[in-house]
Amino acid sequence: MKFLTSHPLLLLIDLQHAIDDPSWGERNNPDAEVRVAELLAAWRKRGTPILHVKHMSAEPTSTYRPGQRGNDFKDMSAPLAHEDVLEKQSNSAFIGTGLAPRWQRDGITEVVIVGVVTNNSVEATARMSGNLGFKTWVVADATFTFAKQDYAGVWRSAEDVHNMSLANLSGEYADIVRTAEVLTAITAH
Repeated sequence: MKFLTSHPLLLLIDLQHAIDDPSWGERNNPDAEVRVAELLAAWRKRGTPILHVKHMSAEPTSTYRPGQRGNDFKDMSAPLAHEDVLEKQSNSAFIGTGLAPRWQRDGITEVVIVGVVTNNSVEATARMSGNLGFKTWVVADATFTFAKQDYAGVWRSAEDVHNMSLANLSGEYADIVRTAEVLTAITAH
């Protein structure tokens, strides 16, 4: 893995307390938040761009609904006062937020994506990022998802759902990497 520029943006997606609600069910990558914290520390040390995405659900039963603890950022990946926060209401961080023009204005050409849910907001954002021409990496061990029933009614483990989502993204939309690779690449630049 090699960054083309010295300032790839770290995009943290929906790392809020909502995701800890038991209603989500079985998840994979129990250490994903630890990996996110490692990446966040490396970005902060270098002064490289960071953007925290906060889901602001309008659904009345959502664990991400504003005005409740679930809407708050998780402690280990919470933004510092000077770090940018982008609020979204759909699964993609690009919908209704002005994100693409903002990145173009700021000269962002590369993005490293971490967060949740792999097969939802992470995948939707990574697909659009790749389609819009941004060099995109998704960090497999710094993202996670939940078990889900597929369209045919077969129950799929969180690991199966995660791996299929990453397979959907790999190559065409994003490169799939691990935290150790990203840390090596960012410190070598």
